[in-house]
Amino acid sequence: MFELPSLWNLLISTVVFFVAVGYLRRTLDEQGIPSGTTRGLLVFVLAYLIAWGAGAAVDWTHDKLTGAPPAASDLSLKSKAVNPPP
Repeated sequence: MFELPSLWNLLISTVVFFVAVGYLRRTLDEQGIPSGTTRGLLVFVLAYLIAWGAGAAVDWTHDKLTGAPPAASDLSLKSKAVNPPP
């Protein structure tokens, strides 16, 4: 199921995105590839994928260090056990 990213995921993936954009632009400039729409789209997609991978690595590391949060179904069962219906 979809889960919201952590704050660390958002911060680190944002920084990684801009670093990747700068690195990719410089690399493509050195190779003599002219700037244009296709190159801009290529830089965006590659930087997005790199930032997404960095964010996934941050969440994976966070889950390994602190343990995965309980699933929603586990929470509903626990709340019924603590407060049984009358």
